[in-house]
Amino acid sequence: MRNLLLIILISLAGINLKAQTNLDSLYSVWQDETQADSSRAKAYKDYISKGYLYSNPDTAFILAKNLLRFGEEQQYEKAKAKAYNLMGSSKYLKSDFLSALNYFQRNLKIYQEIGDLEGSANTANNMGLIYSSLGNSPKSLFYYHSSLKKYEEIGNKRGIATALNNIGSIFKNQKDYPKALDYYQRSKNLLEEIGDKRARSSAMGNVGVIYYQLKEYPKALEYYQSSLKLKQEIGDLNGEALTINNIGNIHQMQGDYAKAMDFYQRSLKIREEIEDKWGTANSLNNIGSVYQNQGDHPKALEYCKKALVSYEEIGAMNEELVACQCVYDNYKAMGNSSKALEYHEQMLVLKDSIFNEENTKKLTRLEMQYEYDKKETAAKIEQEKKDAIAAEKLRRNELIRNGFIGGFGIVLLFAIVFLSQRNKIKKGKKQSDGLLLNILPAEVAEELKAKGATEAKQFDEVSILFTDFKGFTAMSERLNPKELVHDLNVCFSEFDKITTKYGIEKIKTIGDAYMAACGVPIPTLDHAKRTVLAALEMAEFVAAEKQRKEDQGLPFFEVRIGINTGPIVAGIVGVKKFQYDIWGDTVNTASRMESSGEVGKVNISEATYDLLKTDPEFAFESRGKIEAKGKGEIEMHFVNLKTEKYKTTVN
Repeated sequence: MRNLLLIILISLAGINLKAQTNLDSLYSVWQDETQADSSRAKAYKDYISKGYLYSNPDTAFILAKNLLRFGEEQQYEKAKAKAYNLMGSSKYLKSDFLSALNYFQRNLKIYQEIGDLEGSANTANNMGLIYSSLGNSPKSLFYYHSSLKKYEEIGNKRGIATALNNIGSIFKNQKDYPKALDYYQRSKNLLEEIGDKRARSSAMGNVGVIYYQLKEYPKALEYYQSSLKLKQEIGDLNGEALTINNIGNIHQMQGDYAKAMDFYQRSLKIREEIEDKWGTANSLNNIGSVYQNQGDHPKALEYCKKALVSYEEIGAMNEELVACQCVYDNYKAMGNSSKALEYHEQMLVLKDSIFNEENTKKLTRLEMQYEYDKKETAAKIEQEKKDAIAAEKLRRNELIRNGFIGGFGIVLLFAIVFLSQRNKIKKGKKQSDGLLLNILPAEVAEELKAKGATEAKQFDEVSILFTDFKGFTAMSERLNPKELVHDLNVCFSEFDKITTKYGIEKIKTIGDAYMAACGVPIPTLDHAKRTVLAALEMAEFVAAEKQRKEDQGLPFFEVRIGINTGPIVAGIVGVKKFQYDIWGDTVNTASRMESSGEVGKVNISEATYDLLKTDPEFAFESRGKIEAKGKGEIEMHFVNLKTEKYKTTVN
């Protein structure tokens, strides 16, 4: 079963008059320009999530763009964060995990910058969901524990229940069912206490999954049916399809294949209607397993292969293993040994990735670290209480000894001085933190503040972007310094906006050159795509500026852009003036991609091309091997968006 998606933590009414009235009321608040920005943003977020997110994710995504524009126009960061959260949630529900991760990373960056602990906790939970769906259990558990700590710190019971449930899902995937059941039950009990229907329905379904795995089918069916009733009440089509599918699993295990097929077909129909790729693949694989149990192996292969292709496309490793097993079993039953061996080898690779010893060690370390940190925090709080009581007793004794009035006056004066100094310190800290975040990535700044130093880190795969302006020297001869710097600043300011939009880290500018990297300091799976999209947008902006300048008879810039992908080392250089920088041959080659390119075009290396060549959004023009200074001949490609369709759907 998929993890519990409690990003927005809402309880929905069924599709009835009362629910519609509530939605109309929320929309009215959003439309009322006399309302505070915070009230309008919250109302519209609730309108989207309650009215569309779980029943029509595509519509929710489109509406969330309105909220994002509102946040940008009003310079209201929380509205932008809410929009990114909705956009990421809608992509998650459609099983577009890489896009979802992109939006959640933008969301997290905003919450960290504005110091919103609850928002950061929600987003950490979402990041865990994505990595879990991609089969990266250690990274997923890391984010879930991070989320749980923050929720416990602020006393958010819904959030605690969410994190407990999702941690349970990690242990379920690792087949540690007793530990999974413990987490699920703790989550369910909390949700019953606070009365959250949507969350409780998912938690009950997850408890049912564990009883199913333990072969306690009557108990599993009891929980599934209770979960299904709640999901139908609140209009959660995604959850309804999932639960119907799980009931089909029970009937199949009990040998009632006709009933199982009926439930699987019902589930498949809903999932196809809401375009749930993960769910559709899941239903296809289950239908294949029914045919397999009935001895119809060719039909079973047809469905299981479709499921396997879908799982491979969305990168769901745990489910990919299940579908691969189905294909292997049916080829084996048909006597096709060579094909069976091919899929058996694929299964071994997947199993090694999911259940390897290193993963298990990482999960154990993370779990132990969380429990240790929890005990340490409790002990620290207890000690602080004792210290405070002791200090208070000492203060009272001193007051009595030195005279109540005189002592009181001194304490009061001390308090005034203390508060004044504390406020100055807090203000100074806030200013220094702000300056630090302008210089360094948020994650690196936090490490520097916490440890007083940072270590250089190796990143296995990062995409590097370089830009350079043709005609800069000629322009410097025609414009005075003030005009030249102004034109340069216009371009670099727009480049900053574009890199922020795509979650890319600006590294530095060197004269008229601009350097950025995607995949540092937070690794991301779609770094190449995001870097190319940003580069194309930069080229488009410079071309528009060129046209505007030409129309006015003014000198203009033209830009060359180059991209390369590969391993790098990243860290802080400098003592008096910090700078986050990156090193390695990948960086040097990226620079050569730029210098070997042509104006107005984006030139990419073979390494970047290999990651994107099957992406339908891009068109490529092979340049063959081009001589690059100090590198010899390098395979290069020009890249562009394939059609206007994709240009209008880029976010």
